[in-house]
Amino acid sequence: MNLTNPYADRDGGRWMRGNLHTHTTFSDGQHTIEEVVDDYASRGYDFLAITDHDMMTDPEVLETCAAAAGDMILVPGNEISNNGPHIVHVGSDRVIEPLEDRQEVFRQINASAGFSIVAHPNAWNHFNHCSIENLEEWQDYQGIEILNTLGWLGGDAYALQKWDLLLCRGRRVWGFANDDTHNPDMVARAWNVAYVTDPSPGGIVDALVRGAFYASCGVTINDIKVEGSRIRIEAEDAERIVAISNADNTYTHRVGQVDDRVMEIDFVEGKRFIRFECWGKGERFAWTQPIFCDDV
Repeated sequence: MNLTNPYADRDGGRWMRGNLHTHTTFSDGQHTIEEVVDDYASRGYDFLAITDHDMMTDPEVLETCAAAAGDMILVPGNEISNNGPHIVHVGSDRVIEPLEDRQEVFRQINASAGFSIVAHPNAWNHFNHCSIENLEEWQDYQGIEILNTLGWLGGDAYALQKWDLLLCRGRRVWGFANDDTHNPDMVARAWNVAYVTDPSPGGIVDALVRGAFYASCGVTINDIKVEGSRIRIEAEDAERIVAISNADNTYTHRVGQVDDRVMEIDFVEGKRFIRFECWGKGERFAWTQPIFCDDV
């Protein structure tokens, strides 16, 4: 059984916490970039992507803010918003035109720098900002927001079911959790924790593209190990850990559950993937990225 483990090769780096969806007064945020950066830095964040709508922050402004942010690393980005479902472009080096043909947008992102995240798939009052048909048709995006905490969008902040449908059907996409910050009340509700060996904007982007991260809204994962088909996950503040895999190509089911902070389980032969949810107190969770079977 050949497994693709995004958490392999963890040596010489450290876990770093960051947000990848952040707005300022350059678009529709309520605070200046200086205020936003200072807020995240004061909360101990390790990295932050500035992603205003259909524009990139002036590199000189970003450099000045980065110098004032101390150890927190600023990652350039933007949110491609007009003419279709929103796409967060992380690690960008230019603005991609918001073409109605979103597949062409993904193509241009992949031909430049950075990577793409489909934003808040279940937002708006119809719970369908980005349909599963879109997500299945499009190719070459790296992930979707499985949690976006911008409450005023309406709909559902979570998009776990669309993620699972894609995974069941053989798509290899990552799940991200982001604040979608527009004002200070939205800060530190959801984040991504990446294992980074090169603490630079490029090193952070590389870790995220490889899937060497987990998404969280309050639970800390301490370790994820794969030895052969055996998987061990430890989360210090979890009260329950759930293992989820595909039943067939249309739906997922639980293949394991423990009311503990440690879980060990074998990858079942014939499955496409397995992922883990760590449940803490209240509405606090953490989600691993999928471990895939290359033989299916």
